[in-house]
Amino acid sequence: MGHRLPYLVNCSIMFTELPLEQRPAAARAAGFEAVEFWWPFPTARPGDAEVDAFVRAVREAGVRLVGLNFFAGDMPAGDRGVVSWPGRESEFADAVDVAVGIGEQLGVAGFNALYGNRLDDAPAEKQDELAASNLAAAARAAARIGTTVLIEPVSGAPKYPLRTAADALAVVDGVAAENVALLADLYHLTVNGDDVDAVIAAHTPRIGHVQIADAPGRHEPGTGTIPLQAQLDALEAAGYTGWVSLEYRPESSTMDGLDWLPAERRGTTGGTA
Repeated sequence: MGHRLPYLVNCSIMFTELPLEQRPAAARAAGFEAVEFWWPFPTARPGDAEVDAFVRAVREAGVRLVGLNFFAGDMPAGDRGVVSWPGRESEFADAVDVAVGIGEQLGVAGFNALYGNRLDDAPAEKQDELAASNLAAAARAAARIGTTVLIEPVSGAPKYPLRTAADALAVVDGVAAENVALLADLYHLTVNGDDVDAVIAAHTPRIGHVQIADAPGRHEPGTGTIPLQAQLDALEAAGYTGWVSLEYRPESSTMDGLDWLPAERRGTTGGTA
């Protein structure tokens, strides 16, 4: 028997065949009841009309927005967050304000705070001090709506300092807020050489959210060598009861790539995978 953890779709990396505002409905049509997004706006402080259009797209689709990234800079250009970026404090604060407003309306469970790359013109210690301050403020704001701030190790970004679960948990410890937790992306952890089995065994109570993709390639489960189903079974056995986000790049179309996941497992009450 496999795990019974519920799946959701990351609509920033999947259903990209469609405009962003049509993706929540596409996820619902595919059988999913929940979605997540990276920051869905081009700036840290979008206009009210942009925010309203995004909220309306999620609501009208009949899905829950479980996860939302804070503004992370210019991701296509290589930025991976502004949490630790001196001079961008106001942008991060604006994004937190906007995200919490969205979260209050749509029931967001976790906000992913991408830490930010190391900068050539700022000492690492200064960046880390700023990150701790920014994350503490974000945690206070998230706590007002009963939501968690998530810290994620990332691969493929040479200047991003959080590569292992231990790296991210050190940041969590530095914030010392009850609603800050590890985002365990099993793909990133594996690619970075972390011992995922050991992470699950030691730190499952500190994991606030899980994302998956296979490696190499960051494609669908079953296209690579990561034992994702065994890892998810272990997470559930260790007490994890949260969501599993499909955050992979489909090899072809999103729908063709969903053949690995039976339709009855795409809702929250489906059978085992």
